[in-house]
Formats: sequence, C-alpha cells, structure tokens
Amino acid sequence: MMNIGEAAKASGVNAKLIRYYESIGLIPEAGRTAAGYRVYTAQEVRILRFVKRARTLGFSIERIQALVGLWRDKHRASAEVKRIALEHVDELEAKIAEMRAMADTLRELADACHGDDRPDCPILRDLEEAGTACCGHGHPA
Repeated sequence: MMNIGEAAKASGVNAKLIRYYESIGLIPEAGRTAAGYRVYTAQEVRILRFVKRARTLGFSIERIQALVGLWRDKHRASAEVKRIALEHVDELEAKIAEMRAMADTLRELADACHGDDRPDCPILRDLEEAGTACCGHGHPA
C-alpha cells in the first residue's frame, strides 16, 4: 500500500490529478487509513500509469474511461480497442492537417511581409480583414 505521494511518484501522475481522476470515476476510489488518508495498491498505480500514457497519446478522458474498462475486462474483444484507437488517429490526422494549413498560411503571409521599417504588413492586414469579414460592418468585430 502507498500513500498518495508515493503513488504519484510511482505513477508519474501528480497528487492533484490523482484526486481528480478519482472524483470523476476514472480510477477507483482509494482505500483509506483509519486516519482518513488515501492508500493505493500496486494495481491502482498500474491504472494511473495506463491513464498517464493514454493522456500522453492525446486520448480524451471519455476515451480513457472506455479504454480502462476494456483493459480491465479480460473477456473484451480487441476490435473495440482498435476502433477507439483508430477513431483517435483520424482525429489526430485531421488536427495535423488543420495545423499544417495554418502554418502554410502564416508562412505565406510572413513571406509576403517585407519585415522592414515600413508600417505596411500583410500579416496584420490579413488578421484585420478576417476579423471584419465575419460581421460585415467594415470595422473590427
């Protein structure tokens, strides 16, 4: 058995997050000592490590809850795990494409900017025009 500080150190998840994960039911509620201190088993630390790794891969809390449930269910079908992972991959790839498009746009704007002492700046002009286009008023939103 470990206290919350030891569980945090062993799992790499800070104590505040451990308490949060407990409060939302992502990890089982910790046992308590007679004095009311949380205590964690080796299995609970494994769950915390699992959750930490899933977070580093960008999974949402909802998906992590599903994955933890599947991980703990020894009779699970791996097809469900794969489905969740591939849905996440699709979302990541969409975000990557979106970020590439943003970077390309900014690169084009920066290339068009003289970067000298003149006040004319296509970057600021683009930001201004995009800000006014939504409202149709011809002045900043």
